[in-house]
Amino acid sequence: MIRDDAATFLTRWREVIAAAALGAAGLGIASLGGLFFIPVGLGLAAIATGLAVQAFRRLRFAGQTAAPGLIEVDEAQIAYLSPLGGGFVSLRELAEIRLVTRQGHRYWHLRQTDGTALPIPVDATGSDALFDAFATLPGLDTGALVAALSPGGSTGPSAPALDGLSRIIWQRPGRGLAHR
Repeated sequence: MIRDDAATFLTRWREVIAAAALGAAGLGIASLGGLFFIPVGLGLAAIATGLAVQAFRRLRFAGQTAAPGLIEVDEAQIAYLSPLGGGFVSLRELAEIRLVTRQGHRYWHLRQTDGTALPIPVDATGSDALFDAFATLPGLDTGALVAALSPGGSTGPSAPALDGLSRIIWQRPGRGLAHR
């Protein structure tokens, strides 16, 4: 009954639409007035605003899938499987995330505390799962994460440019790298 392009649009924007519906319901409840309904409705609207911001960031983070390979996140481990290579990194052992550009292609360069590194194409299948995985890291600014993927990139303190080809997006606080 629904055209394919409309179904694709609704699927892609479903979290933002759900947050907007929750916000509208909260404002509707607040409009009933009274000492009970106004705080409850405004509370729901505030929660919906927070959910909408996160949903919009997640939406901007997930791009088109054009690179070979598959990304899976399972039990605090990121796996990148590709015919050209791949590997695994543990979120608990992750020490640094860089956004690297090589020959016009962008990669997440994930480095563990033991020096093991895993480059993952930004546009690999399943890359949207990385947003939630990265969001669990201590001190990570999801706004800077999304801004780094924007066409202009980010030049803020959380994503300084290094030689024009590599930007540090996140480093584990209080732990140095074993090898640089």
